[in-house]
Parts: sequence; C-alpha cells; structure tokens
Amino acid sequence: VSPVGLWKTIDDDSGKEKSLIRIKEAGGIYSGTIEKLLDPTTQPGVVCDKCTDDRKDKPVLGMNVMRGVKQNADDPALYDAGHILDPNNGKTYRVRLKPVDGGKKLEMRGYIGPFYRTQVWQRIE
Repeated sequence: VSPVGLWKTIDDDSGKEKSLIRIKEAGGIYSGTIEKLLDPTTQPGVVCDKCTDDRKDKPVLGMNVMRGVKQNADDPALYDAGHILDPNNGKTYRVRLKPVDGGKKLEMRGYIGPFYRTQVWQRIE
C-alpha cells in the first residue's frame, strides 16, 4: 500500500485536525505538501518564521513539509530516509511512514536522535 494520497493530520496534544497533506511520488521519491489548514486558530497567510532553511518566512499553506522519502528496500511496508518539517517550531525530523489499516491510515513517525513521536494520519483520498 502506497502513502500517495491526501491525508488529514491530527495534533498530538489537542487531538484536533490540523491540516491536509498531499503526498506525491516522483522517481521513487515521496514528498508532502500542505494543501489545507484545518485549525481555525491558524491565521491565513501564516509563514514559517522559525524555519531555518529555504522555507524560512514562506507561507505554510502550499509548503513542501516532507522531502526525500523512499520505500525501504529491506521492509517494503515502510517509507523512510527523508525528513519532515514542523512549521510550528521550525524543526526538521527524520521521518518514517507506514500505511496501516489497509491504507486507510498512515503512521507518521518523526525522529530526533533516538527519540520519536508518532502521529496517525487519516486518508481522505
């Protein structure tokens, strides 16, 4: 099952819907772009002022937040090797994606060193 599609992200802390992220694949590389912001407290036109790379001060809506993800050669059910950006804090995490529940959900795990956090995203399409 491929992670390609449109996914609803859920905030770890509040349990509220945050955004819709579209995952695309080109040449075996997967990337994810914020297609819609769902959190009513997020201001339209908000920019990533805490980003430190080429995304600094760019609009969060339409931002490519996931880059360089590839299907794992040893475990084809996993997609990793890339990075994901949290526009709220400007931090970049190593990322691992694992489609679950027949592809209806996606476990998105972000790593810093040995520590990680997992979110479960819901497939919209």
